[in-house]
Amino acid sequence: MEPRVVCVLVLVCTLALSSLAQAQLETCDVQPHKRANCGVPGITPSQCRDKGCCFDNTVRGVPWCFRPEPVLSPPEEECSL
Repeated sequence: MEPRVVCVLVLVCTLALSSLAQAQLETCDVQPHKRANCGVPGITPSQCRDKGCCFDNTVRGVPWCFRPEPVLSPPEEECSL
C-alpha cells in the first residue's frame, strides 16, 4: 500500500475509535428531574442529536432535549511489577 493510503486508513480508524470512546463516556439514561435543557421548544429529535444532546419526549413537564450525563468510570487499578 502507498503511505498516503495507510495514513488515511489510520486517520479514519482513529476518528471512529474516538467516537466510540465518546459514546461510552456519556449516557442518555438521565432521570427526568435531573435533565439539563439543551434545546428550544419545538426542537426536533434530529436537531437535538445534532447538538450532541439526548431526546426523549415520553415524560411531560421536563426537558425533552437534554444534555447527556457523564458515565463514571471505575478507578484504574495500579499495576505492581
